[in-house]
Amino acid sequence: MQDDDTHSLSYQDCLVALMVAVSASDETIRTSELVEIQSSVNLLPVFAKYDIDRMNHVSQMVFDLFEQEDGLDALFGLIRDNLPEELFETAYALACDVAASDGVLTDQELRMLEEIRYELRIDRLIGAAIERGARARHYLYRP
Repeated sequence: MQDDDTHSLSYQDCLVALMVAVSASDETIRTSELVEIQSSVNLLPVFAKYDIDRMNHVSQMVFDLFEQEDGLDALFGLIRDNLPEELFETAYALACDVAASDGVLTDQELRMLEEIRYELRIDRLIGAAIERGARARHYLYRP
């Protein structure tokens, strides 16, 4: 991957990168997580003019960064440089939806969400509300 590719992320690329990062955080990318990412990109207004072909590029960038020693720090640096602050809560909500999509939150996913909350400076109460909404949307009812 060329170095200049990583510095030209759109805000939508940043949102996709965080969703992919949460999915990959436990080293198991589940179908339900991929479906959640794809559905978000296809349906949400924030992705209205997104070039869906960029998803593969962004996903590969995340995987490449995760193989590096300081890759997570590099990812968050790119996010901070390219994601407008007014989309921080949106980014966290999308990350929570991906984590909750399979009905199970692993320790690695919880740690990744904690890192995202910290890096995006999500207020504790706002974060709790976003997390509760994700749990409610993805609750797997078993009568």
